[in-house]
Amino acid sequence: WPCGEPGITNSSSFPSRPLLFSPQPIPLSPPFASSLIPNPNPYPYPNSNPNPNSNPQAVANAVRTSLGPRGMDKLMQMPDGEVLISNDGATILSKMNVLHPAAKMLVELSQSQDIEAGDGTTTVVVVAGALLEACSTLLSKGIHPTAIASSFMRAAGLATGILEDMSRPLDLNDRDSLISAVNTCLSSKVVSQNSDLLAPIAVDSVLGLLGDDRSAAVNVDLRDIRMVEQMGGTIDDTELVSGLVFSKGSTKSAGGPSQVPNGKVALIQ
Repeated sequence: WPCGEPGITNSSSFPSRPLLFSPQPIPLSPPFASSLIPNPNPYPYPNSNPNPNSNPQAVANAVRTSLGPRGMDKLMQMPDGEVLISNDGATILSKMNVLHPAAKMLVELSQSQDIEAGDGTTTVVVVAGALLEACSTLLSKGIHPTAIASSFMRAAGLATGILEDMSRPLDLNDRDSLISAVNTCLSSKVVSQNSDLLAPIAVDSVLGLLGDDRSAAVNVDLRDIRMVEQMGGTIDDTELVSGLVFSKGSTKSAGGPSQVPNGKVALIQ
């Protein structure tokens, strides 16, 4: 480093390193001089901090690019080395280790949306992130948080009324309309190319739980539908079985039966 007078050292600044002496100050080139200035904003774009624990907007931005039919899939590596590819918002957020309290609320919001509606998990997170960003702008203007919260409650009531006016009743006996709705949900998933096969299976499996009086059904427990995975085959081999499916097959090598017509199952406790 240059010094004004030769032979003068500054031991308080550099106690353990020798200093360079020069009778004349050495001019610093512009690139080197600019590199000494600390960058006040290490992230050039707003809310582009890659740490998901920093703010809720970072969590919303993490799933924003996976929204819609043209959304990109996310490749995630689990702590045990397993690789998961998905563009579902609830799945992506459930695998993230989020510590920020408001960001945790976004994760719980996506899980609630997944349980209640089964779709729109990415949309609710993106919308909530945009609302939180708007809150930051209002808070910076000095508006009290109570006024912001009460305004959001009024806006939610107005939005609910508009959606109810736009909605139309759904006939559970109209199978074609249900299949069309499921096809729309699958359009942004990895299995969108197989929606013609999976959509009827999904609709028939849910309708099979409603019973004979479908008009009186209010909700359905999806835990009554079991998905059994088998090694080998493709997605085209997926089928719906109205009954019980045991993961362990019959032992054909020992002469066991592979098919029992009108069989009975005894549940012994």
